[in-house]
Amino acid sequence: MTATSNPAIRETPRHGISGRRTWFGRVIGEQPIGGALVAPYVVFLLAVFAYPLGFAVYISFHDYFFAAPGAIVERPFVGFDNYVAVLSDAAVRRAFGNVLVFLLINGPLTVLLSLVLANALNAAIRWRTFFRVSYYVPYVTASVAVVGVWLFLFNSDGLVNAVLGPVAPDPSWLVNSKLAMPTVAIYVTWKQLGFFILLYLAALQNVSRDLYEAAAMDGAGRFQSFWNVTVPGVRPATTLVVLLATVTGANLFTEPYLLTGGGGPDGASASPVLIMYQRGIEQGNPDVGAAIGILLVIGVLILALIERRFVGRED
Repeated sequence: MTATSNPAIRETPRHGISGRRTWFGRVIGEQPIGGALVAPYVVFLLAVFAYPLGFAVYISFHDYFFAAPGAIVERPFVGFDNYVAVLSDAAVRRAFGNVLVFLLINGPLTVLLSLVLANALNAAIRWRTFFRVSYYVPYVTASVAVVGVWLFLFNSDGLVNAVLGPVAPDPSWLVNSKLAMPTVAIYVTWKQLGFFILLYLAALQNVSRDLYEAAAMDGAGRFQSFWNVTVPGVRPATTLVVLLATVTGANLFTEPYLLTGGGGPDGASASPVLIMYQRGIEQGNPDVGAAIGILLVIGVLILALIERRFVGRED
């Protein structure tokens, strides 16, 4: 038997004479070049996400406050006192309810509109490239500029109310406690729609045309082909869209801050991130703000697991 035909001998250069990988081999893995390429992003995740999250957990369990650089101050451990204070705050509870309302409106609208529009833009229509770019422009446009347009449309004397006339809501959209958050949700859906359309367009390229031809031969119409071929074919993309919409929606800050003047009226459009900014930065209570942030992270993780369980399951 030759050396090259013996499996034990062939694995010697890879695992050593004893057949076991060395400590250095276990650290760098089987693909050291791949590990070297991934390492900068791992460092980025640790520095930008892992460390701030860990520090936020530490702050939330201490009586933490801002101090001058280099000052030595005591920040005693207070256990769950900050969390009790957060859960006892009516404004915080309302903010979490507001973001839940936002997600219930934004999530289904995002999935439905982006999938339908992506399916239409994937067809052979005239000016297809123009429409694709048009839907993506609001996503890359600065929020401040787009908010100015929406304020012009939805103010008390805005264009929408002028068109609606006597059936316009009173108080108006953005100063109405029942309509402020739905209006913000519709705005965010419209602004981010282009990004999710691109995700679905990419997913639609992987749906075989043979499936549509087979459905047509079986007598399926456009809606039946869409429901039985397109929707199952882009299920992984739908899971990603739902998760991204949930994460971005839970981090809602800019839109209520600009559209409703900081969560008005009377906190009807305030989000947890906005309250966290007000408590932690404006009012100088970073420990309370950190507790809000940790509760928000836990809530988003729970929602993500539920969505992954139901949206991402295979029939």
